[in-house]
Amino acid sequence: MRAPAERNDELEALLDYIKRERGFDFTGYKRPSLTRRIDKRIQEAGCPGYVEYLSLLEAEPQEFAELFNTILINVTSFFRDAETWAYVREEIVPRLLETKAPDEPVRAWSTGCASGEEAYTVAIVLAEALGENEFRDRAKIYGTDVDEQALTSARAGTFRAEQLDPVPTDLREKYFEAADSDRMMVRPDLRRAVIFGRHDLIQDPPISRIDLLLARNTLIYFSTKSQEAIVENFQFSLNDTGYLLLGRSEAVAGRSKLFEPVDLKRRVFAPLPRSGDFRNRLLTLMRDTDDGDTSPAHLTERLRETGFELSPVAQVVVQRDGRLAFANGRARSLFRLTARDLRRPFSELEISYRPVELRSLIDRAYETKAPATLEEVPLADGGETYFYEVQVVPMIGVDGVVGTSITFNDVTRYKRMQEAAEGAQTQLATAFETEQSSAEELETTNEELQSTNEELETTNEELQSTNEELETLNEELQATNEELETLNEELRRRTYDLDRANQVMEGVLEQVRVAIVVVDPELQIEAWSERAEQLWGLSAERVIGKNLLALDIGFPVAELKEPVRGCLAGTADGFELEVEAVNRLGERIRCRVTCAALRDGRSVRGAMVVMEERPGADT
Repeated sequence: MRAPAERNDELEALLDYIKRERGFDFTGYKRPSLTRRIDKRIQEAGCPGYVEYLSLLEAEPQEFAELFNTILINVTSFFRDAETWAYVREEIVPRLLETKAPDEPVRAWSTGCASGEEAYTVAIVLAEALGENEFRDRAKIYGTDVDEQALTSARAGTFRAEQLDPVPTDLREKYFEAADSDRMMVRPDLRRAVIFGRHDLIQDPPISRIDLLLARNTLIYFSTKSQEAIVENFQFSLNDTGYLLLGRSEAVAGRSKLFEPVDLKRRVFAPLPRSGDFRNRLLTLMRDTDDGDTSPAHLTERLRETGFELSPVAQVVVQRDGRLAFANGRARSLFRLTARDLRRPFSELEISYRPVELRSLIDRAYETKAPATLEEVPLADGGETYFYEVQVVPMIGVDGVVGTSITFNDVTRYKRMQEAAEGAQTQLATAFETEQSSAEELETTNEELQSTNEELETTNEELQSTNEELETLNEELQATNEELETLNEELRRRTYDLDRANQVMEGVLEQVRVAIVVVDPELQIEAWSERAEQLWGLSAERVIGKNLLALDIGFPVAELKEPVRGCLAGTADGFELEVEAVNRLGERIRCRVTCAALRDGRSVRGAMVVMEERPGADT
C-alpha cells in the first residue's frame, strides 16, 4: 500500500497535467470529495493508481470526457427547494424590480447550471414578474458551467416529462410544449432569454452588472481559499442592489465581510457597498505575482503587466511567428480565450476571423510598419450587438517588427463610469452612562461571553465543514441513483422484449406440425416442440439441457452426429436425409430430417433440426 504522502504527490501531478492539457483547474476543489470521484473513475478504468491513469490519459485523450463526467456532479432540478423559490418569487424579485427603471435590463446568472433546469427556473420566475413583453425586452439570464456536455443538453432545452414534475401545472402548460412522445421543450421565447456558456469560477473573470446571482451547492466542492476568492468575484459581479443565493450548506458569504444576510434560513445575501474596489484588485494581482524582487525595474515591469491585465480595453499581442503571446482579462472574457490558447497559432483561433478578418490587417501592418485601423466593427455578445474600433499596431524592436498589438475599443457608447463612493462610514456611538458597578459587571459578563462565543465559532466551523461534506456525498448518491434508475429501466425494457420473443417462439413451436429441435454448439437441446413430444414420447422438461445424441428414443440419433456438427462448424449450410424410426406408439415410420444453422451475425450460435413423418412407411 502506498504511503499517504506519495499518493498525494501523484494526485497533484495528475491535477497539474489535467490543468495543462485541458485547462480544467481542479486544484481549488476540496480534496476528500475530489479524491473520491477520481478514485471512482480510476477503478472503473481498471488502473491500479494515479501514475498509471495519467499514462492512460496521455494514450487515450477521449478518457478525459469520462473523467470530467465523473468529477462534475450534475444534480439539479426545476424549482429545487420549493420554499426558497417561493421566497425569491414573493420577496426578492419584487424588491429587485422596485430599484429598476421601467426600461432598465434585469440580469441573472446561474453558476454551475448543469443541464439548465435552474437557469430556466429563473427565467420562468422573471417572466411571471415582468410580463411577456417586458421579459422579452429586459430580461437576460446567463447559465454557466465547466461541463460542455451538460451545456449542450441545456442549450437544447428538452426534458423528460418526469423532470417537469416540480413545475406547477399552470407554469408547465404556459412555458413548455411537447417535443415528442415523452419529452417536453422550453418555449422558444423563454429559451432565447437564456444564454449558456462555459465558465470556470476560479480562472475566468466574472460576469458583471448582475442583479440576481445563484450559486446553490456550487461552492461546496471548492476549498475554503477558493470559496473566498469566488465570493469576492461574486461581489464584483453584483450590482449594489443585487442578491446572492447560496445552497443550504454554504455559509461562506455569511462569514464574509463582503455580504450581509437578507435571509439566513434561505441563504439569501446582499453585497455590502464597495470601497476602493479597483485598488484592492490591483494590490491582489501584484501580490499574486510578487516573487520577492523589489528592485525598481522589476516593480515597474510588474506594474506594466498589471496595467495590461486590468485594462478595460480588450488587447491581445501576436508574435512575429503568428502565435498568440498575450491576452488581457477583458480580451479573454470578450473572445472566450483561455490559458490553453496562449502560444497557439493565431490563425487557428476564432478571434482571427471574428468579428473581422485580422490576418490581412496583421500582414498589412508588417508591410507598412504603420498601424491599421477598422472602425465600427460589429460584434454580437449576449444577444446584443456592440461596435468596436479595431487597431492593429506593429511592435517594432531593434531587429525589426517583433509582433503586433491588437486593441478593441468599445465605441458603442461612452462608458458609464461607476464611481464607488470612497471613504469610511462613520458610526456614531452613543455611550450610556451607568453606575460603575454595572459597567464592571457588564465587562466581566462580556469577557465570559466572548470566550463562549469563540468556542461556539470553532464548533460552528467544524460543523459547517462536516455539513458541506455531507451535502457533497448526498449529491453524489443522488447522481448515482439516477444512473441506476436509468440502467434499471433499460433492463426492464430488455426483459420485456425477451419475454415477448420467447412467447412468440413458443407459439410458433406449438403451431408447427413438424417436430423441431434446437441445439447449441455443444449439441445441448435448447428447444423441443410439442410435435416432438407427440412423436417421440418425451416432454420438453425431460430433454431440455440434455445432449441430443444421448437421447434414448425411436429415432437413430447417431446418424445426426456428423451432419449436425457440419452445420455448427459452418462447413455446410444445411442437410436433408431420410431415416427409418419408431414413434412413441411403437409404429415404424419413415422420417425426413433437415438441419439449418442458426447464426448470430457471422457466427453460428446453434442449429435447428426438423423431423417430419413421411407417408408410406412400412408397418
